[in-house]
Amino acid sequence: MPLISGNWKMNHHHFEAIQFIQKLAYLLQKQDFDEVEVSVHPPFTDLRSLQTLIDADQLRFKLGAQNCHSDDKGAFTGEISPVFLAKLGVQYVIVGHSERREMFGETDDFVAQKVASVLKHGMFPILCVGETLAEHESGLTLDKVRRQVRAGLDKRSSDQVKSMVIAYEPIWAIGTGKNASPDQAQEVAAAIREEVATLISRPAAEAIRIQYGGSVKAGTIADIMRLPDVDGVLVGGASLDPTEFARIVQYRHHSG
Repeated sequence: MPLISGNWKMNHHHFEAIQFIQKLAYLLQKQDFDEVEVSVHPPFTDLRSLQTLIDADQLRFKLGAQNCHSDDKGAFTGEISPVFLAKLGVQYVIVGHSERREMFGETDDFVAQKVASVLKHGMFPILCVGETLAEHESGLTLDKVRRQVRAGLDKRSSDQVKSMVIAYEPIWAIGTGKNASPDQAQEVAAAIREEVATLISRPAAEAIRIQYGGSVKAGTIADIMRLPDVDGVLVGGASLDPTEFARIVQYRHHSG
């Protein structure tokens, strides 16, 4: 089943998050959740409020987190343990988002440690990979993405990888209004799948879900979801508007 994930980044305090989910739940129908899995990734301070609302109203959203530390506990001021997330019913955790890599210096090795920790606690990592504009223009996209995939999946079993998600997010497209062309997105998604097959197993490559992320909007979602190796999207800015995000989730009905 396709996975459409909304990454709210540092937006929406917990009152706004509650209002957002209530409106989004009103806009979506049972049929939408039968066709698409929807995860929402609010700031950490919103998680408890949304968990309570989702449980109480039996909503079908999957609760997600934007990041976590690799260790269960310790002297890491300001960090969040994967144990805490699991106790809150979080199911998906974004790891290695480009903003974490580029702004906060997260290395491939550290991201791989997070992947292992998320899996250890029964959650599913959304492993983000992608290239900068300079790398894109220099023809280094596939080299960069393959390296990140190899690092992120190192020492993982075939069964673990089958449960994972890899999100290809060209860094030059995030928040810019630009998108990789369908041909470019498909080329990278196919390369990711082939890398998984080579590194782990063919069954794992067939089972893993690959998302595209980078200025995804309701007007572009249908073309993205037609790509044979794309199984969903990681949505940034457009996921902050419940009406726009609902149209993205309902792409089958708005594709013309």
